[in-house]
Amino acid sequence: MTAVPPAGRVDELLARLTLDEKALLTAGAGMWSTAAIERLGIPSVVVTDGPNGARGPALPGGGDLTSACVPSGSALGATWSPEVVERVGELLGAEARTKAARVLLAPTVNTHRSPLAGRNFECYSEDPLLSGRLAAAFVRGAQSQGVATTVKHFAGNDAEFERNTINSVIDERTLREITLVPFELAVREGGSLGVMTAYNRLNGTFCAEHEWLLHDVLRGEWGFEGFVVTDSFAQGSTAGSARAGLDLEMPGPGRFYGPALADAVRRGKVDEGLVDAAVRRLLTVFEGLGALDDPADARPASVDRPEHRAVCRVAATEATVLLRNEAVGSTPLLPLDPSRLRSLAVVGPNADRAVIMGGGSASLEPHYRITPLDAIRERLGETVAVRHEPGCVIDRTVPPLERARLTAPDGAPGFGVELFAGQERSGGVLHRSHRDGRILFFGHPAPGVDGLDEASFSLRASARFVPEETGAYRFALVQLGRARLFVDGRLVLDGVEHPPPPGEAFFGAGSAEVVADVPVVAGHPLELVVEWSSAGSAVLRGVQVGGRPVPPPDLLERAVDAATGADAVIVVVGTDADWETEGRDRESMDLPGDQDELVRRVAAANPRTVVVVNAGAPVTMDWADRVPAVLQVWFGGQEMAHALVDVLTGAAEPAGRLPTTIPLRVEDNPSYGNFPGADGEVRYEEGLLVGYRWYDTRRVPVRFPFGHGLSYTSFALGQPVVTAAASGGPVHVSVPVTNTGARRGAEVVQCYVAPPPARLPRPVKELKAFAKVWLDPGETGTVTLELDGERAFASWDPASAGWVVEPGVYELHVGRSAADIAHVVPVTVGS
Repeated sequence: MTAVPPAGRVDELLARLTLDEKALLTAGAGMWSTAAIERLGIPSVVVTDGPNGARGPALPGGGDLTSACVPSGSALGATWSPEVVERVGELLGAEARTKAARVLLAPTVNTHRSPLAGRNFECYSEDPLLSGRLAAAFVRGAQSQGVATTVKHFAGNDAEFERNTINSVIDERTLREITLVPFELAVREGGSLGVMTAYNRLNGTFCAEHEWLLHDVLRGEWGFEGFVVTDSFAQGSTAGSARAGLDLEMPGPGRFYGPALADAVRRGKVDEGLVDAAVRRLLTVFEGLGALDDPADARPASVDRPEHRAVCRVAATEATVLLRNEAVGSTPLLPLDPSRLRSLAVVGPNADRAVIMGGGSASLEPHYRITPLDAIRERLGETVAVRHEPGCVIDRTVPPLERARLTAPDGAPGFGVELFAGQERSGGVLHRSHRDGRILFFGHPAPGVDGLDEASFSLRASARFVPEETGAYRFALVQLGRARLFVDGRLVLDGVEHPPPPGEAFFGAGSAEVVADVPVVAGHPLELVVEWSSAGSAVLRGVQVGGRPVPPPDLLERAVDAATGADAVIVVVGTDADWETEGRDRESMDLPGDQDELVRRVAAANPRTVVVVNAGAPVTMDWADRVPAVLQVWFGGQEMAHALVDVLTGAAEPAGRLPTTIPLRVEDNPSYGNFPGADGEVRYEEGLLVGYRWYDTRRVPVRFPFGHGLSYTSFALGQPVVTAAASGGPVHVSVPVTNTGARRGAEVVQCYVAPPPARLPRPVKELKAFAKVWLDPGETGTVTLELDGERAFASWDPASAGWVVEPGVYELHVGRSAADIAHVVPVTVGS
């Protein structure tokens, strides 16, 4: 654990705080801050999302702030590098400080239980050890910058279906050996100062009032001394949450904490000592961070640092997984040699879009975006003729208009947004700002501006939009309130007189999407005006204005034509933040739209085809053996496109390895039939057999195995040497690794433990140690792996309620993936 500061100042504050003031500190003051006690000099402390960027005190689309966008959680999982992830944590800690925040709502360490879970992109892996070691590194990095992390979501929030109420039914062995391990490592090895509870119930009890989870395990067994905070608007109870050890309800005002907690103390329902303990934990963390001395007038800022760009780029290349690289002629297709290229076809729906993050609370406005197509043209355009065709459209809904495509009346990018008091846009303009097509408000629409009531206000948003193609252009509205869109003075979408029904957007708070097609001429500007009022809205308010060209019917044929005769083809396929998002699970593992057919047709037209999979979670790849090269780039953050070109051209090594298995089909995955749940509960009936544990134990073939990833060079793993310590001590495995190829590269050495026949049934093998090593051509290095002697060979025994190591001869499987094992070494454990 991170050391806590001396208690003197905290003791003094606790002694001077009234009961009402103490209770006030246990609930947020708003969406993004804790309460302040001005008479004692206790400031408000700002919290910020999240895992792939410190957004600051606003929702996506809720302001002008921009942030560094790092690779998503699954991409960081693919690095298999605690060192890289720690550097990313440092970056996000520094970014949080520029946003005047002291608490970073990250990392997300829930398990990749199903490939369809909506937030898999936020989480690291299907394996608890890999997730936990990376989470601990992230925590160390972020907290080195004076920021508290809140490892989340504790626990059993591995799907989005009915997430606010569903009961996750998980047996204790699965909890102890799979579900809780990443949190345990983030706390015990990383020293996380915060833990965020999940929305769901765990075995019948909401996590925010789960005494066994928070008091017995987290604080009692793991020695956690930090604070526990709810997920936003999570279910809890006053007395139950206080007994369990919940410290902070977010956001404010409190529903079961805050004044309700003080009232419960007065009525004898809650011991005041529990309130004191919660406040002590909060103040101790804030004092240790230095947050109690932060100035009250600190303001968030957008600071784009070159060194942060460099970290993002390294992380994105180290996350890129080379899944397949067959020879075309005498050599593997990748890396491409730019000097031998004269023409290049870049096709696919994600080629001309910067799909760099998933949807929901992890999303943000990045400091900058660049598409794969633009990055390729920037690097190769002077010597290579680059032709682009999308091939198909995959939008689940019409995407928001990008700020760069809009010009406000004052000449700035984006919509010019004017705010008015009341719902009729009457009186003077009280506030002006610039936004993209997503204009959202949570709480006060313009903090510090008098005359605006957060429950009753209106806006006018104006911009000039210049179409790039002649034809039909589709405009769309999703409203949280009442909105209408005018194009060149003509009303084209009216959600005021004809409000659309409820929809799925914005966690179910938004309306269904309504669309209208407008004829446009390339280069001829259109004047867009949006009128909106808060009528009919609740907590979240605003409007989303979408737009995209109506696709011609021959998109696929045009892509095939572009591919035919090109020296090489790059096909960028995948999903986006509409398909992979908080609040909704995927319905299928298949690529949306006609992308599978696009890949098959393009590959048939040109044998020199590289498929780039731009998705945060596994997708079906029935075409994988029809193309020579496949790269997985995940949601790679703001530097993803540059990193992709680095890897395509050989300027960088594809150093990633799969953190999750890619099955042949969704029906093969272990949670199939028990995901996402039914009748108010989800049963984890696969037990310990999560991910590769299932595929290995059940001998189910997969598309690409856990830990898989090719290299542009080659490696040889020498005979491991095992050094066992005294009984219960660590076991060290030394593995010589030689780069036998012609260029510098990275290898990930993985050590799995296979148990002997035992009383407690176990998977056939489990990852227990790993290390990434970079070597020059011909260089040999020795990787030393350490296996925890108490846990690497142990199982949780429900009968004795503890960890047990059954004596016998275990096997250490040392290799490059769960399926590629180079050496098997026996080791005797126990008497």
